[in-house]
Parts: sequence; structure tokens; C-alpha cells
Amino acid sequence: MAENKKSFLMYADWIHSIKYLTDEQAGSVLKHLLSYVNDENPQTKDPIINITFEPIKQQLKRDLNKWEDRLDKKSISGREGNLKRWHNDTYLDYKKGLYTLDEAENVAKGRRVSHTDKVQSQKVAKIADNVTVNDNVTVNVNETNSNIQSKIDFNALLNLINSQTKRSFKVINKSIQAKYKARLKDGYTKDDIKNTIINSVKDEYHKETNFQYLTPEYYSRSATIDRFSQSVESTTETKTWSVANHLKQQEQ
Repeated sequence: MAENKKSFLMYADWIHSIKYLTDEQAGSVLKHLLSYVNDENPQTKDPIINITFEPIKQQLKRDLNKWEDRLDKKSISGREGNLKRWHNDTYLDYKKGLYTLDEAENVAKGRRVSHTDKVQSQKVAKIADNVTVNDNVTVNVNETNSNIQSKIDFNALLNLINSQTKRSFKVINKSIQAKYKARLKDGYTKDDIKNTIINSVKDEYHKETNFQYLTPEYYSRSATIDRFSQSVESTTETKTWSVANHLKQQEQ
């Protein structure tokens, strides 16, 4: 059981397993159950108890995960409500995606310490640098507790991809956005992403295939960035590598 959790659900259909036990065995299962939910880590060599209790244990684990998830959501809702009540401007920036919730709370905390009401001065105090990849892609870098988190203007990134590949992608969806964020956490830079997009259209294989494989998702792959973040030449070797790598990625 989690800390501060004092109850649990018992399910009527557990009877289908327990009703075939003797009263003594059923009592042992109940004692085992109560010991388990009180975090006593009960152990038994009785195979009947182990077999009977296993599906009960798995259900208890599922219930615990749901309970913890509800607590997390309540905690986030409470934090958001507090931020909205006392620092609505920062809350609005958070809802726009300019901050994570932790970052927004840090901005609000800094405001209380410095006693300033100027939103811009708070952002300047918290934003370590504003890194421009190029005219189309701008990434805000917010440094908090020595951890650098990056944010990408995905509309601008999409425009860059379309302008380079001469295609007309409409959106970079949330799952692909998450992949780009993961690449930044892996240590790739915004310049790496920019160079990958620009250099890939010079590749002979992609020219011959009319850039059909150059998609927003394709550019979010670490293998793609490794290949094209540095300048490339349109050689037979490059073409061979591109074909082999594409086929390998399609198989995965």
C-alpha cells in the first residue's frame, strides 16, 4: 500500500478462486492479503496460497496505480489552480507552452522573492539564453537548477522543412514533437536539426526519390541527425548508405 492509503477494494469475483479452498486455506489467503496491503511483504511456500493470491495481487497493483495517477492529477490541478489565482499571467504563459509547470512555479517563486510585478523582467531573470537556429526556427532555452530544457517553435520548424523539401506538411503532431524533444535531451542541438534538414535535400538518393522520405518524423530520428547534421556530398557512397539505412529503418 502507498503511504497514507488506508483502504483497498475487495472484488466479488475473487470468490471464484477462494470458494474451492478449505476454510483453513481461505483464512490463510485472507491473512496473506492483509499482510500484503500493510506492506509486510508476506512470503509463503504453500503453492495453493501463492496460486490463489497472485491474481488478487495483480488487481491490487492495478488499483494502486490508478489511485496514484488520480493523486498526481489532483496535485497538478491544485498547482495549476494556485498558479492561476496568484500569477495569472505566468499561468497563461504556461498554458501556451512557454513554460513547464515546474518552470512557471519557479518564475512565480522568483517574483515573490524579488517583489517585482514586471512579467518581462521575470522572464529575463529565468531565461538564460534565446538561441536562434535560423530565421525560421527559434528555440528558447530556460535554465533551472542547472538543467537546460529546450523549447522548439514547431510551426517555424514545419515551415523550414516545407521550404527545403518543397512539400506541404500541415502539422507536426504531438508524438513527433515528443521525439524532437527527446533528441534535445539526448544532447543534439538546434543547429544539428537545422543542418540535418538543409543537408538532407542535397543527398543524391533523396533527390532521386523526390524527397518523399523527408518527413517531419524522419528528421526526428537520431540516426537521421547523425547522418546529415554534418555537410554531405552527393556521391555513390552516400546514395548506397541512404538506401540501406532507409530499408533498415523501414524494417524496424
